[in-house]
Amino acid sequence: MATQEISAFHLRLADDILAAAATLPTGLAADGPLPARQDIRILVEELLEILFPESHRMGTCDGDLREHVARTISSLGERLEDAVYLGLHRHCGDARSTAGKGVTVKKEIGRASCQSRARAIVKRLMTSLPELRAELANDVLAAYESDPAATGVDEIVACYPGLYAIAIYRVAHRLLSFGAEVVPRMLTEHAHSRTGIDIHPGATIGSSFFIDHGTGIVVGETTLIGNRVRIYQGVTLGALSIRDRGRTDKPNAKKRHPTIEDEVIIYANATILGGQTVIGRGAVVGGNAWITYSVPAGIRVGVGT
Repeated sequence: MATQEISAFHLRLADDILAAAATLPTGLAADGPLPARQDIRILVEELLEILFPESHRMGTCDGDLREHVARTISSLGERLEDAVYLGLHRHCGDARSTAGKGVTVKKEIGRASCQSRARAIVKRLMTSLPELRAELANDVLAAYESDPAATGVDEIVACYPGLYAIAIYRVAHRLLSFGAEVVPRMLTEHAHSRTGIDIHPGATIGSSFFIDHGTGIVVGETTLIGNRVRIYQGVTLGALSIRDRGRTDKPNAKKRHPTIEDEVIIYANATILGGQTVIGRGAVVGGNAWITYSVPAGIRVGVGT
């Protein structure tokens, strides 16, 4: 690409743009870089290549699947460590001194600490990949058993947006639980942009989870979902209210989103709200239902007789 000439007008406009966010909290726009969206996309592709290597998304090394997976693991480890580091280190800014040598030394110590933490987080994630693959195998089988339109597990792996979103969620949830910051949310938001399925990495989801179609699904941060749960497009598992954005402290850890027990089915466009709301084991919630109360086990809501 040819080098673009920069005029005085461009520089003045750049100054105006940079100054225009003065109403944001101090430092918010300069806390440090986060991973680029392109880097997140590559991370996702490498993760899926490792977790579903039979799909050959990125090709193979002359047909040697084992070597191909090993090479992808090596590439992923370096790339993921860099991303996790940026997520941890962003509040430290760079190492330039703005108030004397002591500030620079403190930031360099912070940099080393964040690098060490990132390395440990990624190591834990990498060693958990076999367990993650086993969990996802159960999700694939749940989709195959639940969807009569599925012609095989290969079709589910290659085509189903629900599995794509679940796979990225399961990785992001692990990273968040291991201490990573921001990157887990960036991963799930990438999946959100690709599929229309918004699963917060803080949600807790059991085994054999099936999302059918998926567009418009929202699963909030403190949602608890049991085993063998099935949900359809447009379902919201949300909160009844949001916190006061004027607060300067962190939000408390109280549960804001519902609990969905084992073997529940939630049909299209149902909305279930509130941290005290529990949908009991084996219940069925019909399409377009609005639920802000608990539903006992085995009850059918809005489904007819």
